[in-house]
Amino acid sequence: MEKVRFGIIGIGNIGTVHARYLLAGTVKEACLTAVCDNAVEKHSAIRELVGSAVPLFSDAQEMLQSGLIDAVIVATPHYDHPRLSMMAMRHGIHTLCEKPAGVFTAQVQEMNDCARDCDVVFGIMYNQRPNPLYQKVKALIDSGELGEIRRSNWIITNWYRSQSYYNSGGWRATWKGEGGGVLLNQDPHQLDLWQWLVGMPIRLRAFCQFGKHRDIEVEDEVTAYAEYANGATGVFITTVAETPGTNRLEIAGDRGKVVVEEGTLRYWRLSESETDFNARWQNGFGEPECTEITLPVEPECSEHYVITANFCAAVLRDEPLIAPGLEGIRGLTLSNAMHLSTWTDDWVTFPIDEKQYLRLLQQRINHSVEKEAASVTLDATGSW
Repeated sequence: MEKVRFGIIGIGNIGTVHARYLLAGTVKEACLTAVCDNAVEKHSAIRELVGSAVPLFSDAQEMLQSGLIDAVIVATPHYDHPRLSMMAMRHGIHTLCEKPAGVFTAQVQEMNDCARDCDVVFGIMYNQRPNPLYQKVKALIDSGELGEIRRSNWIITNWYRSQSYYNSGGWRATWKGEGGGVLLNQDPHQLDLWQWLVGMPIRLRAFCQFGKHRDIEVEDEVTAYAEYANGATGVFITTVAETPGTNRLEIAGDRGKVVVEEGTLRYWRLSESETDFNARWQNGFGEPECTEITLPVEPECSEHYVITANFCAAVLRDEPLIAPGLEGIRGLTLSNAMHLSTWTDDWVTFPIDEKQYLRLLQQRINHSVEKEAASVTLDATGSW
């Protein structure tokens, strides 16, 4: 195999993005050989997008069984990500799933178990991981340069969405249609990066505001506080109703601090660890000498095709994935924990109670505004 033959399931906004760069040959080791969308009324527009040479299916299983593809990008609404990914894996198709991995961890755990049983490459479209800014922060942490992590803060409020945005689709911002709000739609990348950089907490307390600023069912503002096994703490703040918004990540360690904001990375290095300084200092006021270090960082890049190119390298040459699909459950666990903490008005410890989350989510689905005719019922494995 010299090129990976891709199919795409779901040609909506993000599916169209994937189709365009594959058709343009941006990923040299990939080509688009089939697409699928079950909304037949969209097929004429999809045909204009992909041309006459790319087969167009309305049934995902037919495409997976066609022999036309080696890999698939799942770009459907959130609830269908695990089901369609598992269907592809069981047909021996390498699977690249859009974020989020799913809506609740029980269904994603089932997907992960399936991936372990199937001899396929499984990735997730976390296209922020290759961003050189976060790659550099990851390197500083993993090398021990920052020392032991003590605190992280992420203010991510530049997700402004108007009411007209939510009114543009009957499924938008409903428990039945999307299973969540800003945490499920806008923040999966940041939640993934947060845990990728500083790890998973041991417990979390969150305050989600549902329909506070917009006429929607789901959360549009969140403040969460996390505690970690080593005593470190973290705060995550997000909203869709603040403008101008902020995107600022700050991580403080025993040996220094990093701040990522407005496309730049600032790094302050201590001359000695704060722990060592505190143990020896006997003169009252004082603090370790600190120097701001300029680090070379390549231009910011978070293009989807970077993940797809890496995925192809994994399929063709067994190169390691930047974003393994099995890791998609971690960021989702954080968003599920934030919901659960708010619903129960209590701390949530990790691992979370998946059955309790599913039960409380189903209650909200049952009372979801009927914008679409289909009813929704979930079982413990995440099936409809």
